[in-house]
Amino acid sequence: MTIQILRLYILSLLYLKEVDPVETTITEILPIRIGQVENAEAGTGCTVLIAENGMRAGLDVRGGGPASRESQLLNPLMSAQMIHAVVLSGGSAYGLGVANGVMRYLEEHGYGYDTGYALVPLVVQADIYDLSVGDSSVRPDAAMGYEAARRAFEAPNYRDGNFGVGCGATVGKIAGMQTCMKTGIGSFAIQIGELKIGAIVVVNALGDVYNWKTGKQIAGLLTEDRTALRSTSEYMKGSIAAVENKFVGNTTLAVIITNAKFDKSQLCKIAGMGHDGFARSIRPVHTSADGDSIFALSVGTVAADQDLVGILGAEVISEAIIRAVDNAEGAYGFPSAADLSAPQPQP
Repeated sequence: MTIQILRLYILSLLYLKEVDPVETTITEILPIRIGQVENAEAGTGCTVLIAENGMRAGLDVRGGGPASRESQLLNPLMSAQMIHAVVLSGGSAYGLGVANGVMRYLEEHGYGYDTGYALVPLVVQADIYDLSVGDSSVRPDAAMGYEAARRAFEAPNYRDGNFGVGCGATVGKIAGMQTCMKTGIGSFAIQIGELKIGAIVVVNALGDVYNWKTGKQIAGLLTEDRTALRSTSEYMKGSIAAVENKFVGNTTLAVIITNAKFDKSQLCKIAGMGHDGFARSIRPVHTSADGDSIFALSVGTVAADQDLVGILGAEVISEAIIRAVDNAEGAYGFPSAADLSAPQPQP
């Protein structure tokens, strides 16, 4: 859909009142609280999003290798209609214990589903694989989750770049870690009238990253001398033989957040439409070696069209992917996009 057509669609849904999208920040979409903790030396971390009184949520998983916890809570057939927190973490399956710390913090502060015998906070989680970065023996744990939850309440500290779950994120790994690049976590949000919608994305893909507006590759597989970019898709076309031990340390995760009011089934659809943003910006995407997953969260009461929010969700995801690349800093021996574009010293 072109920008002009999208604009007409937006205007028709707003009763033909001229309302221009305005860029805002992800932290403006209240009552979401976001806390991040990272271990920069080990190259791992976590990002926790909390709505202490609950939020409606949906999920769409399209990668072949997800590491997740309580994902079935977000199935529209399941009983729970609200959750309390979403955790994005490093550590692959080892990092799934982060949610235990988030649950403990919420329970201690009186938040959770009252079962009559205990408060049970509902916390869902998805992880990236970052064990090939930094120290593989150090993984996010319950203590890190507790600290991230504490920060979310006492000193929200969301930042784009090498922070939280973005600490150990990399891309372009089809030829091994020696020719990959450093990325991170990124965010982008807009407001149209009363409607707010934004996304947080941690970019840890097997493939390459493209600017969705220009089509230019901005991160991904490096040449063997590590001075320029090359195409993962073209590299894979070099052989049709099955790769039995394909590197599976990949996963791009996103969270769409809106103050529009939707139920769980609608949010699952919005999350699914959000994958259009992945497909525009990452190539290849949704492979058997990725665990690509998108959460969609509803934290308000604004009346909005489901399909419009799905369209906008894909667009804010694509913009957040660019921010994740642009704000990353080279680390652990892996260059960032900024490193590649920096002027080279003259001999």
